[in-house]
Amino acid sequence: MSYLAKLNLKTVQRIVQKDPVIMRRDKLLAGIAEQKLVLDAAGRGESYITKIKRWRADGNGDKALVEVPKRVRPWFFQQDNGWYVQCRYGARILAISGRSNAVFVNKLEEVAAVLEAFKAATEAGELDRALLLAMKAKTATG
Repeated sequence: MSYLAKLNLKTVQRIVQKDPVIMRRDKLLAGIAEQKLVLDAAGRGESYITKIKRWRADGNGDKALVEVPKRVRPWFFQQDNGWYVQCRYGARILAISGRSNAVFVNKLEEVAAVLEAFKAATEAGELDRALLLAMKAKTATG
């Protein structure tokens, strides 16, 4: 008896990519998690700076992978005696509900609750339409 005859053989095509909707949600969730770190730093009166890896040429023309600081812009800002929080996908501001693009809170401490709401809404798929519209705007302009 053949060794291969003992095996359960099937034909399959491997799916390499994730669903685009899930990929957009994951990217937004990563941004929300990073904004929580930005909020913690703002609460301490500091600015949040992360490190990213970039290829840089040295004096000899050789390229080396180095870590460089990257400033992370907050999604929240102070205005009108309170704080506005905007949900962003990359550089685009998402329309959260219809035309509204920001949430107003009275204190900086309340921003954390808004970020948690953004996270829950993303996980539940409530922001999928806004993400799709942001992607359509990106392809229309560039």
